[in-house]
Amino acid sequence: MKKTAIVTGGGSGIGLAAAQRLLADGYEVFTLGLGEPELRVEGIHYQELDVTNDEAVNDFFAQFERVDAIVNAAGIIDHNREWELDGFSRVMDVNLTAVMRITNAALPGLKAARGAVVNFASMWGIFGSAKTPAYASSKAAISELTRCMAVAWATDGVRANAVAPGWILTNLSRRAFEDPVRSEGIMARIPMKAWGAPEDVANVIAFLVSENARYVTGTTLPVDGGYSIA
Repeated sequence: MKKTAIVTGGGSGIGLAAAQRLLADGYEVFTLGLGEPELRVEGIHYQELDVTNDEAVNDFFAQFERVDAIVNAAGIIDHNREWELDGFSRVMDVNLTAVMRITNAALPGLKAARGAVVNFASMWGIFGSAKTPAYASSKAAISELTRCMAVAWATDGVRANAVAPGWILTNLSRRAFEDPVRSEGIMARIPMKAWGAPEDVANVIAFLVSENARYVTGTTLPVDGGYSIA
C-alpha cells in the first residue's frame, strides 16, 4: 500500500521541497494551501484550503483512513502588524493554532498508520525578535506543542518532531540574501559559511518521517548551519 503524506504550505519554498522529496520517496503527496503554487509538480495533488477553517480542514481529512506523514509547513509573517493585536492573532492562528487543527483532524489516520508529524519551528523561536513578536512566539510554541504531541501519542505509535530552519534561500528570504550588508552580517555568524537550500530541510523531514527515525520523537532539530549556536 502506498504511503500518504500531507504537506501544508507545500506550494512554495521549503514546503514544496518537502513535497517533492516525499514524492521521490514513494509517497502519495497532497499539499494544502492558498493561491497558485510556485511550481506544479506532476504526481503531487494540490488542494486549495485555508488551514484556519475548521470545517474545510475536517472535510478534507474525512477522506483518509490512513495518514502516514503530516508536514505542517504553512506559516506567515507580518513585519508591520505583529505588535497590533489583530496582526498578532492572525499570525498565531496560522503558525500555531492551525498546526493543532490540522494534526487533530489527521489524528485518526495517523494512529491507523502509526504515522509521523513534522512541525515547523524556526531559529526565530530561539531568540527575540523586535519586529515579529507573533512569528517568534509562534515558532517557540511549536517546539513545546511538538513535545506535547510526542508524549500524548507515543503509545499510539505516532511520532512528532519539528525542524527549525535557519537562513534558507527561498523567495521569502531572497531580499535579505541579495542585500550585501545584511547578507554579510548573516554569513559572518553562520559557522558553515553558507546559506541553506530548501532541500537541506526537506532531507531532514524525509528522515524524520521514515523508519530510520522510528525511535526519535519530541525533538526540534535545527537546520541552520550552526547559526543558532554561534
